[in-house]
Amino acid sequence: MINSNSTRTALYGKKILLGICGSIAAYKSAYLCRLLVKAGAEVRVTMTRDSANFIGPVTLSTLSKNPVHIDLSEDNQWSDHVEWGLWADLMVIAPVTAHTVAKLANGYTDNMLTATYLSARCPVMAAPAMDLDMWNHPGTRRNIGTLKSDGVQILDVAEGELASGLHGPGRMLEPEDIVNKIESFFEKKWSLKKQIALVTAGPTVEPIDPVRYISNHSSGKMGVAIAEVLASRGAEVHLVHGPLTIDIGHPSIHCHPVQTAGEMLEKCLEIHPNCTLAIFAAAVSDYSVSIVSKEKIKKEGKPVQLNLTANPDVAATCGKRKNGKYHVGFALETQNEIKNARKKLTDKHFDLIVLNSLQDEGAGFNKDTNKVTFIEQNKMVELELKTKVEVAEDLVQYIEQKINR
Repeated sequence: MINSNSTRTALYGKKILLGICGSIAAYKSAYLCRLLVKAGAEVRVTMTRDSANFIGPVTLSTLSKNPVHIDLSEDNQWSDHVEWGLWADLMVIAPVTAHTVAKLANGYTDNMLTATYLSARCPVMAAPAMDLDMWNHPGTRRNIGTLKSDGVQILDVAEGELASGLHGPGRMLEPEDIVNKIESFFEKKWSLKKQIALVTAGPTVEPIDPVRYISNHSSGKMGVAIAEVLASRGAEVHLVHGPLTIDIGHPSIHCHPVQTAGEMLEKCLEIHPNCTLAIFAAAVSDYSVSIVSKEKIKKEGKPVQLNLTANPDVAATCGKRKNGKYHVGFALETQNEIKNARKKLTDKHFDLIVLNSLQDEGAGFNKDTNKVTFIEQNKMVELELKTKVEVAEDLVQYIEQKINR
């Protein structure tokens, strides 16, 4: 049964790196962390040492369900700020003080937060908190301007009573307001939130007897990467997959594990009527054994003959029921690649077929890279060798241009 994704938010499954600086407003960061986790985001927290005077790291660790890092080296262990910077979809520093603003603007790195900032390849958002005169000081304005020119999104400060007793701008925005800003940021990238996608991945397994089977070398990496990119852009994704050797990283993907080609077809036919987009990336076994032995076939030194039956074609069967949906197929070829791919494009009612050839180095099963060509009826786009994640991003981007016209 397919459920609407209308109750999901743009934060679901997002990786948020929350930085906390030494301000009285740091207590609000606990509420911010809780709201982000409640919205479905995965949160990691890094704090400055001064911020721990206002709120304890144990509180943030409990709320985020992840370890909190303060220093670059803790308990004789190196804190990998590079990995943290690469991990995040967004870094949010709330509160950020005048002191840390100055460090970030000038590239100083004396703690985990500042080092992670310099390592972050993701967008950065900062919510300042400081007293009225500090906020208005030319040095602060200059540093804020530098951060903005570096691409940091500086959230407006709120007006009100400040810690000094003065009244004016300098208060950190309330956690609910910051969450709204973060959601708005991701919603701009949630370009597929109205799509329900069926994706197939991995091999199928056709039993010979209780311990042996017919299968292939597919790892499922390509299909899983596609499913994760679709989910990251807001699509409701239903992944029908055979046995996989990899983990599925995005928490909002609906997984439907199967074994045989028949089981995959049955599940796809259940999901397909309600989807808007179907991507058939699974390596479905072409044949299955006509009669599966109930007992293990004993090795007796004689040849064993297996009678094989052609399996149903999952993509072609769904293609006959296409009814306006956008269908994408994959073709792994070893000869006459373009000709064979174009034939599949027609025979299986695909709108687009992704061709990869075993003749290309770095392409094929059980690899982290792939070299593909996008083929339509009157168009062909050849891509260079890329990681399968990069190919998935290119493919989803290409599909978006077609279905959002």
